[in-house]
Amino acid sequence: MRKFYTTLLFVGLSGLCFAQKTFIHCGTLLDGKTKNLQSQVTIVVEGNKIISVDKGFTKPGKDDKLIDLSKKTVMPGLIDMHVHIESETSKDALVKRYTQNEADVAFQSTIYARKSLLAGFTTVRDCGGSGVNISLRNAVNAGTIVGPRIFTAGKGIATTGGHGDPTNGARKDLMGDPGAKEGVINGPDDARKAVRQRYKDGADFIKITATGGVLSVAKDGSGPQFTQEEVNAIVEAAKDYGFHSAAHAHGAEGMKRAVLAGITTIEHGTLMNEEVMDLMKQKGTYHVPTIIAGRSAAEYAKIPGYYHPLVVPKALEIGSKIQENFGKAYKRGVKIAFGTDAGVFPHGENAREFGYMVEAGMPAIEALLSAMQVNADILGMGDKLGSIEKGKLADIVAVDEDPTKNIKVMEKVVFVMKDGVVYKNE
Repeated sequence: MRKFYTTLLFVGLSGLCFAQKTFIHCGTLLDGKTKNLQSQVTIVVEGNKIISVDKGFTKPGKDDKLIDLSKKTVMPGLIDMHVHIESETSKDALVKRYTQNEADVAFQSTIYARKSLLAGFTTVRDCGGSGVNISLRNAVNAGTIVGPRIFTAGKGIATTGGHGDPTNGARKDLMGDPGAKEGVINGPDDARKAVRQRYKDGADFIKITATGGVLSVAKDGSGPQFTQEEVNAIVEAAKDYGFHSAAHAHGAEGMKRAVLAGITTIEHGTLMNEEVMDLMKQKGTYHVPTIIAGRSAAEYAKIPGYYHPLVVPKALEIGSKIQENFGKAYKRGVKIAFGTDAGVFPHGENAREFGYMVEAGMPAIEALLSAMQVNADILGMGDKLGSIEKGKLADIVAVDEDPTKNIKVMEKVVFVMKDGVVYKNE
């Protein structure tokens, strides 16, 4: 018996001593933190971590693996701070709310998760759904399904009749009176209860709908929907429970209330004015633009019958303004975090956002960095994600060209590694 255990110990130690390493030869490296591109770099991966980043093309050992990306531009896995991983735009989206079971939503979400990962987005922040998103996150973490690393809000928090009230558009006998458990609040006490419920459910952060929205079956698309006391209570409770917070917001007054309360990120920011921009600079609030969502919604609104009649005028008016106002916010010095609102458009097309950011005046290198270390820091994962550095998780992607010269190449990621596992290598 002692000999058996000795043999096991020897085999275990041998495995530790001679674990296979993966050497990645990078023609050009964008490290995720700096604007400098480096030529001819070797990333060495062991298990799920980067163990060294070396100048030149280091030769692997005989038992090691070589991945030749010597003609590619390599960078950290991309992080999208605004997706809805459970769903995707369709002409019958409203009907699906009443015909699909949670299991239907869950099976579909696995497809969207895979598409996101293969597009180079190794981490996403899911900004609200039915609660299936929490189970999806757990399934990805367990290795049950293939997908990006997910940080999810679970169910978003709205007010009665506000953007995010799950019963908007229902007939009266189906409307009911949803409360904090369902993510609908009225008053500061409800607000705190909703945050605590998200904690109990296993959410990673708090998402609120601070103003009206485009795709909700309601007339208003921009007015404030929380009192100052309500949003203060949400952000205060979120901080108590270790959450950062995000606010969907199109109109300036709702944004202002959220920023004054200490919200971490403003999503969309369509009608942001200079007062709000300056307040965001003062408070250090991030703007997550989602330009692609606005432009996509405006295009879908032109298709007869695609959206509910209440949605169409909002999509046409608000959708076209996001890009212009993003450009103003960036030039005024507001901090920018990359996010797309994937689900409002097809999952996997997230990288189109980079091109729209550049069109609005943001240099390509800054647009790229906004999807790397910037977002990792917001998620509280800056020591593990967001850059190519020794000790960080091996989330690595590559494209054929230099994206600082041709940003469109980001739409054709050719290599994806997440947690040291290669999921795509063309």
